[in-house]
Amino acid sequence: MKIKQLSIFLENKPGNLMQATRVLKNADVNITALSLADTTEFGILRLILNDCPKAKKAFADAGYVVSETDVAAIEIPNKPGSLEIILEHLSNAKVNIDYMYAFSLKGYENALMIFRFHEIDKALDALQSANIPIVKNSDISNG
Repeated sequence: MKIKQLSIFLENKPGNLMQATRVLKNADVNITALSLADTTEFGILRLILNDCPKAKKAFADAGYVVSETDVAAIEIPNKPGSLEIILEHLSNAKVNIDYMYAFSLKGYENALMIFRFHEIDKALDALQSANIPIVKNSDISNG
């Protein structure tokens, strides 16, 4: 199952992250997961949201550079070696991971990780063949 993620490009200055979150607040959109990576001058705020289309419009209307990407959320047992097993299946399928980050969600006992794959359909096929739980879009209210 593919999940929509928004990436927002922010100038690396005090207050810019707060202004971006204010856009979400004013649009009445909730953050399910986020990741923030930076360079010297800019940051990339990656967001999983309860209403991606509404947030995308709000960011665009506010003048932000925003892009939408398909990612996958994978349920990973909270025990040693669990991530390695998943990575082994992906490696055997020759799937490249562009980036990943973790979050938790009420109702899930295990960790959840967002993966951005170079070939998402190939990755999802490999994971499904290995019976690895993939979180549905509707389970995180991603709209």
